[in-house]
Amino acid sequence: MALITTKEMFAKALNSDYAVGAFNVNNMEIIQGIVEAAELENAPVILQVSAGARKYANPVYLVKLVEAAIEDTGLDLVLHLDHGADFEICKDCVDNGFSSVMIDGSKYPFEENIALTKKVVDYAHAKGVVVEAELGKLAGVEDAVNVDAREATFTDPDEAIEFVEKTGVDSLAVAIGTSHGAYKFKGTPYLDFERLEKIHQMLPETPLVLHGASTVMPEFVALCNKYGGDIPGAQGVPEDMLSEAAKHGVCKINVDTDLRLAMTAKIRECMYEDPSVFDPRKYLGPARDAIRDMVQHKIRDVMKCSGQK
Repeated sequence: MALITTKEMFAKALNSDYAVGAFNVNNMEIIQGIVEAAELENAPVILQVSAGARKYANPVYLVKLVEAAIEDTGLDLVLHLDHGADFEICKDCVDNGFSSVMIDGSKYPFEENIALTKKVVDYAHAKGVVVEAELGKLAGVEDAVNVDAREATFTDPDEAIEFVEKTGVDSLAVAIGTSHGAYKFKGTPYLDFERLEKIHQMLPETPLVLHGASTVMPEFVALCNKYGGDIPGAQGVPEDMLSEAAKHGVCKINVDTDLRLAMTAKIRECMYEDPSVFDPRKYLGPARDAIRDMVQHKIRDVMKCSGQK
């Protein structure tokens, strides 16, 4: 078993009714919970590292933890850079063991985004690493990504064609209404499926990606708030919308906020129920189990990729 790219995963998922879950990782317990769920469900999985995770844990530790997970479980895993801000960060990850990188040039004008993405693609492909890019801007806050709702823009289908042709990118993150963070919608949730279907029809061989796709599961929000949290009005993407997106070219669905909520809710509960606890294993162990159970649910009931390994 080995560290692999997304090529075979996405080839199987494209034009199917399932997507592959891409879960953000920050520490050992999160990695263990995710891979245990993938092992139990016999499902493909992507472990991805954000700018915040790189700063918090140090990429060397994260790479070694993923290598340990491969050795321990026998799974093939993808290690992906999430929201690479520039060429240098992407190059560093390519050179140091990542099998997939994302270059996020969505903050730049169209032609500049193309040029930056093409530069990363040329370097990464020469090293056998695949590349994801983004066209359009998602609102919300996640680690180093912070886009005001007024500046968010949906992906233009015609621009998407030109972008993919000129960059040679392996997968494309599209903006159709999802957003980063725990507060994705102020009113009724809405995703522009007509736009998504058009992009998929125009780029039928290009795997599409949904960022900001956590459900912000109500049970975890309620548990956090019950045990001293303050997360009022949090709302995510309904699970049926994510499953529907997988039918229209979306091969990768990103999840971060749900992981944070699951872990935090369980830690809060453990500490509240037994204030004498000070051994980290006593609360990180149950938190790891909460991650596993939540990821199993996502794989089985949302991405619907159980048994697709």
